[in-house]
Amino acid sequence: MQHCIDDFLEQKTGELARIAPELVDLTRFSGDLLRGGKRFRALFSYWGWQSVQPAPVGLDAPDPVALDAIVEVCAALELFHAAALVHDDIIDRSDTRRGLPASHRRFEQLHREGAWSGETEQFGLGGGMLLGDLLLAWSDEILLRGLQRLGPARTASARAEFDRMRTEVTVGQYLDILEEAAWMHAPESTLADRAARVVLYKSAKYSVEAPLVIGASLGGGSPEQVQALRDFGIPLGIAFQLRDDLLGVFGDPAVTGKPAGDDLREGKRTVLIALAREALPSGARRLLDEMLGDPDLDDAQVEVIRASLRESGAVAEIERRIEAGLRDALDGLAAAPLSRSARDELRRLGEAVIRREA
Repeated sequence: MQHCIDDFLEQKTGELARIAPELVDLTRFSGDLLRGGKRFRALFSYWGWQSVQPAPVGLDAPDPVALDAIVEVCAALELFHAAALVHDDIIDRSDTRRGLPASHRRFEQLHREGAWSGETEQFGLGGGMLLGDLLLAWSDEILLRGLQRLGPARTASARAEFDRMRTEVTVGQYLDILEEAAWMHAPESTLADRAARVVLYKSAKYSVEAPLVIGASLGGGSPEQVQALRDFGIPLGIAFQLRDDLLGVFGDPAVTGKPAGDDLREGKRTVLIALAREALPSGARRLLDEMLGDPDLDDAQVEVIRASLRESGAVAEIERRIEAGLRDALDGLAAAPLSRSARDELRRLGEAVIRREA
């Protein structure tokens, strides 16, 4: 798949260079972003496709067209994810991504180094937004290339799922920023459920369920097989995001590529925060509310919040929910009408996304 992405970006580099040499920075920044990451969405899509095959398909497959199609669809998922990350970093005002400056910060650097006119920050935001938009367009282009290799019956359902995924993750992102802004005006009793709604649409369906179903649809999966993958994907996807929420607070920057406690500075109203607020006494809850979302939190203040989250029991409860989600996913997978080799691989992949440290 990386070869597919590299070839695509090389083609685009030539196209952009013919328009203006300065545009090559767009493919350079894209390439740096697309060479990193864990590829979970592509892996879930590939194994969703393999899971509905009558026998495992290898590189020496008798039908290389189908194999080429799933590789290009996986590449499209990676380009879409890269676009989402670029936009997400702008929304969150993040400085880094995968150990490198976030894309909008790289455009700021271009502006500073060139001593160009205008505001450096505004140029960075504009460049980042346009790069994200370009990656979205390229994702659709490479998706169409893959779908055109196969017949309309399989491609229609895969396309519909891809379109649904794009809508759901976008509205999920909006729900995320809505919670950061409007949580004080929502009833206390609803905050955990509202945070869980963000988990479902911003990440769980997008990160696990949709890629699985896109792959299975492309492979001609039956309705029963597709439903089994949904039943596996949703609880695993929820557990995946709950792990992400813990890493956003407690992750090692050397591993995650993000500053320690970044989610706290960004004011993320996660399930972790909602559970902690329910359990904390009023004084500690008030202090948490005052500190959360302060972009200038220092390491000592981050540690104060971490200690409060641990003492509230919220961290332990999130770990319990992660394990329960993994267990529910694997229990459903055991009896799923999918190939045995794919079930084994999906089990390993499920455990990997839950045990990860970045």
